[in-house]
Amino acid sequence: MVITLPMMVLALSALGWALSLLLPTAAALPPQQPLVEQDSFSDKYSNLPLVLWHGLGDNYKADGLRDIGKLLNETIGDTYTYFIRLDDDPSGDRQATFLGNLTLQVEKVCEDMANHPILSKVDAVNGLGFSQGGQFLRAFVERCNKPQMSSLVTFGAQHNGISEFQQCGDNDWLCQSWSGLLKGNTWTDFVQSRLVPAQYFRNPEDLESYLESSNFLADINNEREVKNETYKKNLKKLDKFAMYMFSEDVTVIPKESAYFAEVNTTSEEVTKLKDRDLYKEDWLGLKWLDERKRLDFRLVEGGHMALSKEILQEVFNDYYKA
Repeated sequence: MVITLPMMVLALSALGWALSLLLPTAAALPPQQPLVEQDSFSDKYSNLPLVLWHGLGDNYKADGLRDIGKLLNETIGDTYTYFIRLDDDPSGDRQATFLGNLTLQVEKVCEDMANHPILSKVDAVNGLGFSQGGQFLRAFVERCNKPQMSSLVTFGAQHNGISEFQQCGDNDWLCQSWSGLLKGNTWTDFVQSRLVPAQYFRNPEDLESYLESSNFLADINNEREVKNETYKKNLKKLDKFAMYMFSEDVTVIPKESAYFAEVNTTSEEVTKLKDRDLYKEDWLGLKWLDERKRLDFRLVEGGHMALSKEILQEVFNDYYKA
């Protein structure tokens, strides 16, 4: 069985696009009414709760995600699962994967989880991030970490950003309009406060623009001159941080971003995490975790987000089973 999550599908309505661009980005997102997937958290849950953050083009009620939740319970026993969402309406949640200010979105998730009737009462949770949900879940750990994260697993995440936006089909006018706006205006305040993929765009050949204008990734990767010690302190609290890369990933460019590696856009030379200043100077605590065998690099054969039942069960047993 292969479970493929539709992470990079663009199908927003033109009306939704137009209305979203008119929304003031400085305004706080409306508070979420937490949805409780179980009636109560009782002694029957022997494992820590698991929170899942989906990727681009998906929504928290997608069948694929729910199937993963069922497989989790079948594999390691009853586990309380919470599917992160930015809107209780699935279509609104899906739209938020394309449109929105990531700073505000992460703040909202931090608030939702800190006030959740179940998650707010547990000592720790585990995390599972799919595609862009991986770096977003890491941002949750760095910026708030309430409840505290124990094990964090990311699949095909863009931890070191993307250097190319996705390719569009010949007749996909909506995708082409997005792509044109992203490519031509990536570093404008307008785009950096509204278009989600632009906020984790990172071209190693133009780091000056990135460091100056990035709304999200440059901050959570602690790449600017002034470092946020809280980010490092919080990541060091992880018992395990496992990063999975897909061997044939052509959706995330470069695929090595899943490992925090940097790829030269001209020569395609790969600089591994351990050879980067980010690791050697330990801007995020990754070196500290690695030295204590708490940082794992794992490979999945195949394309982006093509996950087999066996791979998922391996993750559940290795990282989430009490």
